[in-house]
Amino acid sequence: MQRLRTPDERFENLPDFPFLAHYVEVTDPTGGEALRMAYLDEGPREADVVVVLHGEPTWSFLYRHVLRLLVAEGHRVVAPDLIGFGRSDKPASREDYTYARHVEWTRELLFTHLELRDVTLFGQDWGSLIGLRLVAEHPERFARVAIGNGGLPTGAEGTTEAFLNWQAYSQNAPELPIGRIVSGGCVRKPLDDAVIAAYDAPFPDEGFKEGARQFPMLVPTTPEDPAHDDNVAAWRVLEGFTKPFLMCFSDGDAITKGGERRFLSHVPGTKGQAHTTIVGGGHFLQEDEGPQLAAVLHRFITSI
Repeated sequence: MQRLRTPDERFENLPDFPFLAHYVEVTDPTGGEALRMAYLDEGPREADVVVVLHGEPTWSFLYRHVLRLLVAEGHRVVAPDLIGFGRSDKPASREDYTYARHVEWTRELLFTHLELRDVTLFGQDWGSLIGLRLVAEHPERFARVAIGNGGLPTGAEGTTEAFLNWQAYSQNAPELPIGRIVSGGCVRKPLDDAVIAAYDAPFPDEGFKEGARQFPMLVPTTPEDPAHDDNVAAWRVLEGFTKPFLMCFSDGDAITKGGERRFLSHVPGTKGQAHTTIVGGGHFLQEDEGPQLAAVLHRFITSI
């Protein structure tokens, strides 16, 4: 597997992002050299751990405000950069990106290398597609789960027009302006130039964006999708998952609007939880309303 590595100087002097990057090596399933996977690990090591998973086309920078406030409340927070994003290595071929590989790479980081247990998961966008597969495959590792603007599609549900439009754009645009895409997914206000540049930082040119191009095509949209059977199996586990399970979707995301309903009706751990709407948040609720989201997660963790 050929891969690219973003030069470290691209990540210098990012706004509100003083956090130290850590690295592990995860398996190249094609038999080549291991890939470098980056993550943040902030807060006291003896504290219960919160794992926050980003989605498309962001990286751990998305969680800077959430991370800072959770750490201030005494939590340990681990924020990976998915392979293909952030400081992590980026396979150069789109065919090297699969849903199953991303689940395995993230599992290897969290459970093989970091040996995390009693995890509180927060997943958004692809962070939920990957994170919920891990919950279903390793439920003993998790203490509680929170989902915002995410889901676990099998391909049998249909999809929103907004997602289909995004999927088409991601395949047809001659260039993917990553920072501008993130800004367009926020509703509070347009991001300033320094923040847009930080979202662009992992991608020096279009060759680094094969993961960002491929991710929209990996979301199951038909029952024939390669991930259909694995996600159906994951739902069977979630339908018996009784640990605390919180919905905290935002009020301004056309792509995932209404996605909380299936969890509320099918996952027993949602019963009796203080489900919350993040007011004033778009698709990237961490960017629009990071402090509000951090407060919701802190209450969720400490109220149980």
